[in-house]
Amino acid sequence: MPRMTMIEAIRSAMDVAMGRDENVVVFGEDVGYFGGVFRCTAGLQQKYGKSRCFDTPINESGIVGAAIGMAAYGLRPCIEVQFADYVYPAYDQIVSEAARLRYRSNGQFTCPIVIRMPTGGGIFGGQTHSQSPEALFTHVAGLKVVVPSNPYDAKGLLIAAIEDPDPVIFLEPKRLYNGPFDGHYERPVTSWAKHPLSETPEGHYTVPLGRAEVRREGSAVTVLAYGTMVYVAQAAAEDTGVDAEVIDLRTLLPLDLDTIVASVGKTGRCVVVHEATLTSGFGAELAALVQEHFFYNLEAPVMRVTGWDTPYPHAQEWDYFPGPKRVGEALVQVMEA
Repeated sequence: MPRMTMIEAIRSAMDVAMGRDENVVVFGEDVGYFGGVFRCTAGLQQKYGKSRCFDTPINESGIVGAAIGMAAYGLRPCIEVQFADYVYPAYDQIVSEAARLRYRSNGQFTCPIVIRMPTGGGIFGGQTHSQSPEALFTHVAGLKVVVPSNPYDAKGLLIAAIEDPDPVIFLEPKRLYNGPFDGHYERPVTSWAKHPLSETPEGHYTVPLGRAEVRREGSAVTVLAYGTMVYVAQAAAEDTGVDAEVIDLRTLLPLDLDTIVASVGKTGRCVVVHEATLTSGFGAELAALVQEHFFYNLEAPVMRVTGWDTPYPHAQEWDYFPGPKRVGEALVQVMEA
């Protein structure tokens, strides 16, 4: 089986989807001729032509608005917002139009669009290229929200998202594009070349939306993570020796509550990790759900390890980034509580 980077897996997913369905179209800023700022769409315009893979003006509201209209007429747009930080001009279109179309039309219309966005930090992108806005979308009824952590899942989840009849927010952790990153920034970069989850079938397959995956089995504490933080959590468990069970949520909405319940019911402890800011982050929802289901069974309060409530800094990137040291401290603390 071929090995792919996450970039190659995402590109392969769009290639497979476009080859299977002529209604699938790909567009966004620089995605056509140039192949995307991260090269995720490289070669698609040459293969499928300018009517199916094309560049747009720098206008996120227009990109998303056009995609919604195309979807209502039967196309399946898979569009790219160049960085998740740039999605805010399109937020009204996503919330008021895309997410509501099925409901407001009583099922006469759906909105089968995918909005791909590179997310998160770890690349010295600063405040305008490092944001993690997933909580803004999990709050919106009618959307699905996906955050893959590896090439195999990225391809399978993206194909499933493109084939889904409703709008999907597809957040791609940019620090994972070329390799798994465990937060030890001082160590040599690790590539996907020898990682088992880089083995990615060339053809069509899907990873169902709404199902989490246990990445590391353990019995002492449950760690709920997604995207880059999956590898940070695994590194923290190894560094501290805490027998942590690490769950890769993969899909934030719909959420695989059954897997969470099964794990926390076994461990009695829970740590939630994400890169976004603490206040009103998705971790608050996860903590509330765990408390709701296990109030009398928890051995310690649910802990959150997140980014700080500040803009993502340039100079202090690794002080902001929830690395294995901070996660490890939380694991030890929750075990001692």
